[in-house]
Amino acid sequence: MTLSVRPQPLLAVRDVEKSSAWYCGVLGGVSAHGGPEYERVVVDGELILQLHRLEVGHHHGTFGDPEVPLGNGVAVWFEVDDLDAAARRVDAGDVQTGVHPNPNAGHRELWVRDPDGYLVVLAGT
Repeated sequence: MTLSVRPQPLLAVRDVEKSSAWYCGVLGGVSAHGGPEYERVVVDGELILQLHRLEVGHHHGTFGDPEVPLGNGVAVWFEVDDLDAAARRVDAGDVQTGVHPNPNAGHRELWVRDPDGYLVVLAGT
């Protein structure tokens, strides 16, 4: 029996529309929902990320305490086909660690911070 699992991470953010624009720009994605409370970021027809406004509970309750800084201890990792192109889409002010080789993984990486402070790693050749 083959098990099919696809990650669909959801990040709690303070401004869904701002975060959506940032992720779509950096990852080359598109909005597949839109709005101030919830977003689905899609690349090539695949859902890669969900964004949810931090203090909106909907049917499931809120995701966190708005008084606590977001992103502490979380790294959101994306493998990209063209790391150099992705790096050109990143604002220099968002870069934590520029493009560099990761000898353990055998690829190159770029570490950036999103508008809410989440660490976002772009990995590729």
